[in-house]
Amino acid sequence: MLNLVVSHVSKQLKGKTILSDVNLDLKSGNVYGFVGENGSGKTMLFRAISGLMDVSEGEIILNGKILHKDMKVLPNLGIIIENAGLYPELTGLENLKLLAKLNHKISEPEIRETIKRVGLDPEDRRTFRKYSLGMKQRIVFAQAIMEKPDILLLDEPTNALDEKGVNAIREIIKEEKQRGALILIASHNKEDIQMLSDEIYYVKNGMVRRWEETVCS
Repeated sequence: MLNLVVSHVSKQLKGKTILSDVNLDLKSGNVYGFVGENGSGKTMLFRAISGLMDVSEGEIILNGKILHKDMKVLPNLGIIIENAGLYPELTGLENLKLLAKLNHKISEPEIRETIKRVGLDPEDRRTFRKYSLGMKQRIVFAQAIMEKPDILLLDEPTNALDEKGVNAIREIIKEEKQRGALILIASHNKEDIQMLSDEIYYVKNGMVRRWEETVCS
């Protein structure tokens, strides 16, 4: 069982507060949804939690270990975040094989199976550059889940997908939850959040509150 705690986390950037005293207590086997307008702080929160961005105040703690003190980044993490591009001149399979070499956790048959799982053909010889937006989204999602991570940070996971693709990604997220992953989703798609989330948080001006609190206040 994983317990991910965000304790009094704030972040200032160029004199502007982009995260303000954020407190979260998250556990594996759950999906946590984050909603808010563009620029509200959702993506910055995910960057902070992953370890891709230092925080100005507070701590991010995974099972008692403090990020940037006991570990550089969250271990066994799968992530989709803005501007996360793959190599444009490689195929989807080639891209994922290259990424898999970083951790040596999975073999080519598992990579191929993951590509099929997201609805793509591992034998497709088109390069990433020639993929449609929906295909690009699917292969980026594949790289996030292919190593069966303990934690998934998914920023707009169904972006640019048609209805079939959206439904496929939602089903995979449900399967990853059943597997025991701790999943955070930021999405403008209200159905994604409502259908998948065990708890929903509202992000505004860098502040994060549980959805029930914003409704009642």
